[in-house]
Amino acid sequence: MSLRSYLRSLRKGRVVVAAIIVLVVGGTVAGVVISSGHPKPSANKVHHHTTPPLTKCPLTDLPAPGGKAPEREPLAVKIGNEPQGARPQSGLNEADIVYDTPAEGGIMRYLAVYQCETPSLVGPIRSVRWVDWHILEVFKHVELAFVAGITPNRSEVESLPFIDDADAFLHAFAYQQSPDRQAPDATYASAATLWRQFGHHAAPKPIFDYTTAPLPKGARQAKDLAINFSGGTDVVWQWNSSTGQWVHTYSGATDIDALTNQPVTTTNIIVQVVHYNLGPYNEDPEPQSGDVESQTLGTGKGWVLRNGEEIRVTWHRASLTSPTTYTSSRGQPVDLTPGRTWVEFVLDTTAKQPGAITFTP
Repeated sequence: MSLRSYLRSLRKGRVVVAAIIVLVVGGTVAGVVISSGHPKPSANKVHHHTTPPLTKCPLTDLPAPGGKAPEREPLAVKIGNEPQGARPQSGLNEADIVYDTPAEGGIMRYLAVYQCETPSLVGPIRSVRWVDWHILEVFKHVELAFVAGITPNRSEVESLPFIDDADAFLHAFAYQQSPDRQAPDATYASAATLWRQFGHHAAPKPIFDYTTAPLPKGARQAKDLAINFSGGTDVVWQWNSSTGQWVHTYSGATDIDALTNQPVTTTNIIVQVVHYNLGPYNEDPEPQSGDVESQTLGTGKGWVLRNGEEIRVTWHRASLTSPTTYTSSRGQPVDLTPGRTWVEFVLDTTAKQPGAITFTP
């Protein structure tokens, strides 16, 4: 139909729907809207539907720096914790959540999760473990920074759609080597550099519930918590009432965050007693050094510590995409105080040993 015939049909009332005639003039496009109904907004006008900015950090419930939480996915960093070489670590106090996870040979490794803060240096960064992605799926999308690992674990991380794989062997330009450390405890990175490579997904939803109310009935005073993981990793958390924080110590000495030269602290401590399997692949040349696969699904016993008190809880996690919840012996939910959280995974075989987990009232 020609333009003249089309306009004639409009005058005769034969066309009753909206029509758009696009005229190309001199290489530019002009839009003309013709409608038989009420006037409509121009097609060139863009309507922005914005989401109000987060004013609190989603993983701590604390006020966001500058009043607005960053719209970015969490950054999880695998940090070494061997008694010789790895300590003191950098950037632990800037993490929203730190998972303290058992590895082969009685050693512990940290999985530190950042979202609101942007530490200039984090490390030493070490190799990935099976438990890492089983912890992280709850965040829906996350960047995972680590330095290699056994081939099956690296391949698994690379295949997972909810993980941005920031393996240092694939993105060496994002990492740096400390002249003051020896390999394998010399690799560090800045959070800003790692986020520039990825970090393009939305901020996570909270995975803990928070309250300013006291712990439920049944809570007891606790001056400290001692966990005897293994030789060289006998952790003690000491309550500091003046700061409202738990202070991390090893063998009687305060643990220091090398980035700020301040004691390593946290607001909340969660102890989860977990069952485990030994992975089928050795993590080092030693025989029987299969990865410790801590089971974070199902249910088990534990404790929540905050505000100088501790309470016995049962933890529940229904699926890898579900947060873990905590209930008291009376079935009441046990929530956290707004602030940073450390989650201590204690193997069930360790927890059965006399004196493995003790509280000083």
